Amino acid sequence: MPVERPTPAVDPVSRNALVILATIAAGTVLYVLGDIMTPLALALFLAVMIDGFARVLEARVPIVSKRLAMPAAIVLSVAIFGGAAFFIADNASAFATQLVADTPKLNGLIARIAGQLGVEAPPSLTQLVQQLNPTSYLGQVARGLQTFVAAAAFVLVYLGFILASRRGWERKAVSLFGDREERQEAVAAFLRIRNGVEQYLWVQTVTGLMIAVASWLAMVAIGLDNALFWAILIFMASYIPVVGGIVAVALPPIFAFVQFEGIVQPLVLFGVLQAIGMFVGNVVQPRMQGRSLNIDPIVLLLALAFWSVVWGLPGAFLSTPLTTVMMVILAQFRGTYWIAVILSADGNPGELRQGGVAPPSPGGPAKSTKTSAPKRRSKNLPSGT
Repeated sequence: MPVERPTPAVDPVSRNALVILATIAAGTVLYVLGDIMTPLALALFLAVMIDGFARVLEARVPIVSKRLAMPAAIVLSVAIFGGAAFFIADNASAFATQLVADTPKLNGLIARIAGQLGVEAPPSLTQLVQQLNPTSYLGQVARGLQTFVAAAAFVLVYLGFILASRRGWERKAVSLFGDREERQEAVAAFLRIRNGVEQYLWVQTVTGLMIAVASWLAMVAIGLDNALFWAILIFMASYIPVVGGIVAVALPPIFAFVQFEGIVQPLVLFGVLQAIGMFVGNVVQPRMQGRSLNIDPIVLLLALAFWSVVWGLPGAFLSTPLTTVMMVILAQFRGTYWIAVILSADGNPGELRQGGVAPPSPGGPAKSTKTSAPKRRSKNLPSGT
């Protein structure tokens, strides 16, 4: 009978070097295959969102059974996204019309700025547009729209297949993880990822609505044109972590300088919008979010920059969910646990619990999951999650 030899220990330096090289290689692959991976990531993101919506409908609406929850969630999601797209397109058209009507005011604003800078013959808006070569920009916009339509089609195709095959994942998990304890660990990790992403979506949606509604009221009170259009942009930008809301609330005051003759209204609007964003971001959002993400704020900034470079605007929207997924997965393996510790906010990447006012799952609220450093076989998650 052959004697079983112990597996030789791997040098920590070599192991960490391999992890770093694998990370660089993975980043390169994600960048090169961005056209393929971006629609898939967006589809997975939407699938998680629709699945959470279905569970909320099943738990909160008595007439919706488990069998009808997913179809109802899909229909309502399509209606909401379709209505939002039509609403945004309609308001964008009105904004473009208003912008053309404000051309004389824009010329006056350019003249005032040029006078402050000492320019004797300031150019008009028409001259500036001509110098920018709008024909080339229109071509780029057309190509961008074509790419967007193609990407949206891929996202819908991926989303349809993901939703259609979701019931088969349970059987795949049974076949993939023969050992019951390992299967429970994998399911627990998946639930932690799902709960973290759903909690992030819930918090960003609620706080984004708070900022957008309060900003709309402030813009209406000031008398700014297209206040609803700006409120929609502010809400959409709230899904870009850290910098999205800051940039969005800075745009309406700029156009307030065009609409109003003086500087009082633009400055008041700027101060009010910044105060709204700071209050919601620094007071309301931390209380709602609790420790549901447990990601270091500096890591969020770096993740935003990294995913924006790799996948562009979709990467900016997905940066926080993708970082959450990475941290949970890296925490499962001994060789990559140290990376998960660096990504976490408190040094315990296994603690990713639901906080705030997120809607509970049908089976009750998510339990807190605490993880110590993984052992050799990575059996580091509780079996009762």
